[in-house]
Amino acid sequence: MAGIALFDLDRTILGCNSATLWVKRQVREGKMSRWDAAKMAAMIGLYQLGMGNVDDGVRAAIRGLEGQHEADIRAQTDLFWHEEVAHRVRPGVHSVLDKHRALGEPLWLLTGSSTYLSAQVIEALKLDGTICTTFEVKDGIFTGRGELCYGEGKLVAAHPVLKAHGVSVEECTFYTDSYTDLPVLEVVGRPVAVHPDPRLARHARAQGWEVEDWGLA
Repeated sequence: MAGIALFDLDRTILGCNSATLWVKRQVREGKMSRWDAAKMAAMIGLYQLGMGNVDDGVRAAIRGLEGQHEADIRAQTDLFWHEEVAHRVRPGVHSVLDKHRALGEPLWLLTGSSTYLSAQVIEALKLDGTICTTFEVKDGIFTGRGELCYGEGKLVAAHPVLKAHGVSVEECTFYTDSYTDLPVLEVVGRPVAVHPDPRLARHARAQGWEVEDWGLA
């Protein structure tokens, strides 16, 4: 039976961290203070080195959405994707997707990014679904609560999808750049480091895992 091919988004499919671009855009548009942006940038920097824990920062960002209209965030994200992110898809991604399609394997994002950005990626790359950070919405308004898809949480969030497809985690491939995704990498049948951060690069070499270069966007 074919497994599922799972893909991280930032610095894996994309040659950038979309959160960094989003923060810069929010500052330019006057929707985020420079102080808050600096704190977020420091957190993202540590994360990219495989050293940071983004839980608190992301949960704070989710709480900050309380009272806002979901339709507004969806529209902002759509514009953000087309203006700043779409052209940053790594060129080597497409051949990898085609290989898994030829094997009859579903293609899913497994990312800490939002539902709204994930939807744009799914449409652009013709993927089958996403496992991502979600936000609670009531009557079109954010409640300030949500479910974070990060670290061990990625594995927990993936289980219902695998079960629905009748696939075990050992039958899956996972592509990521980040050491923080170790909980998933260590249990899938085929772990692949793509443009890995320093800690993941060392770990991948020690474990004999595949390391791939998908090029710069």
